[in-house]
Amino acid sequence: MKKIVLSMAMLSAVMVGCTSQQNSNEVKNTEANDSVETHVLHAKDVESLSPDSVIALLKEGNAAFVDHHTHNRDAVAQLKESAHDGQHPLAIVLSCIDARVPVEILFDKGVGDLFVTRVAGNVVSGDILGSMEYACEHSGSKLVVVMGHKQCGAVHSACAGVKAGNMTDMLAKIQPAIDGKKTADTDLENPDFQNEVAKQNALNMVEEVRKQSEILKEMEEKGEIKIVPALFDLETGLVEFL
Repeated sequence: MKKIVLSMAMLSAVMVGCTSQQNSNEVKNTEANDSVETHVLHAKDVESLSPDSVIALLKEGNAAFVDHHTHNRDAVAQLKESAHDGQHPLAIVLSCIDARVPVEILFDKGVGDLFVTRVAGNVVSGDILGSMEYACEHSGSKLVVVMGHKQCGAVHSACAGVKAGNMTDMLAKIQPAIDGKKTADTDLENPDFQNEVAKQNALNMVEEVRKQSEILKEMEEKGEIKIVPALFDLETGLVEFL
């Protein structure tokens, strides 16, 4: 009996030692891989980038988001720095208001990295165009992204022909995408069809940006910026640049 008790005590001591060592290693690994980011972008950081390199950074950030390898940031420290040094975002993103489309998070970006403007159905208006012009011409952003998303409520409402108050004119802007995709036997309630409409709407809105803003069109023609469409998948977290 004494031998059994002694053996159990020794085994317990070994297990505690192993667990303690494992916890110590986990803490060390966490400390090594979980450094806190406090800096913000400066003008010289963005000036050195091309529009294509900004696209690459957004793709890289989205991959980190999908893989659960996002940066650890001190947002308060970043706010304090940006309050003194100003803002110099990489890009401006026009997205839907959908609460499941957190733009900075899904691109793994922090305070001061992106301008974001949001409206249901990610449709273009004069105020949004003015915001895009401010971002690119005044603040030096290198990219305009018009990002739709799958399972879009605004697209669903447009397909259903909803007309109510100010939503009527807003949803009417999605109608060209519906018309461009539907056929005689199309089921407008089909989720796959609506996802195709969301994609086409993002493409259409990029053309609207070029058509309605001489400033942005000229900047793109000079190679100073790019205006690109994208589509976010709620189920996978992936952003597809179209």
